[in-house]
Amino acid sequence: MGVTTTEQKQKEGGFAETVRVVIHALLIAVVIRTFLFQPFNIPSGSMMATLLVGDYLFVSKYTYGYSHYSFPFSPPIFSGRDPILGKGPQRGDVVVFRLPREDSTDYIKRVIGLPGDKIQMIDGVLQINGEAIKRERAEDFVGQEDGPGIKRIKRWKETLPNGVVYYTLDLVDNSFYDNTPVYTVPADHYFMMGDNRDNSTDSRVLSQVGYVPLENIVGRAELIFFSVGDGEAAWKIWRWPWTVRWERLFSIVR
Repeated sequence: MGVTTTEQKQKEGGFAETVRVVIHALLIAVVIRTFLFQPFNIPSGSMMATLLVGDYLFVSKYTYGYSHYSFPFSPPIFSGRDPILGKGPQRGDVVVFRLPREDSTDYIKRVIGLPGDKIQMIDGVLQINGEAIKRERAEDFVGQEDGPGIKRIKRWKETLPNGVVYYTLDLVDNSFYDNTPVYTVPADHYFMMGDNRDNSTDSRVLSQVGYVPLENIVGRAELIFFSVGDGEAAWKIWRWPWTVRWERLFSIVR
């Protein structure tokens, strides 16, 4: 009888310990998700070839401080942004933000213009405050864009005034947004552009995206932790040997 009681107590103790471990793990996951890092996946090709459809990445939420968009379900607990733990976005940062006209939608683009900047495109060349940025021809990108088949796409190496270097794709010469008016970025707002310049709805389209308030920025893209081929389902584990882009795993977003 005593043995049975002891065994029951051991089982009950073991079950209680398992529950505690699970609860602690969930609490840690909630804290990390809420205050530190949030996972996102890339659904479109607007940031090719920096980010590809099927990339899964972590976004740091503390880098720029916190707004109510930093938290799950975006509770309106305060307005503006708390910058205590961070600084403002810098030119060249790749950021996730809530679309100003539809704040339930997440976009990911590169920060091009800071508050007060004047931004313009002239013949496909980015101008910041009246000066053309450094732009050099790079090796073609070889991959898929808007449909099946492997294509060679013109690629440029761009250098921003603060020294940040990245690559952009040029699908079409003299496309609609290769020549634009001057955009003057309002205070506490940022100008965003996709690296796939001819296939990106970004701040150049004022009616769709426009200038992005600092408050709407969720965080900075940091690390690609998983990547699967365009059109492939990430949950099909048995296909991973052929569909996972192994070379992109754990690469830093720049």
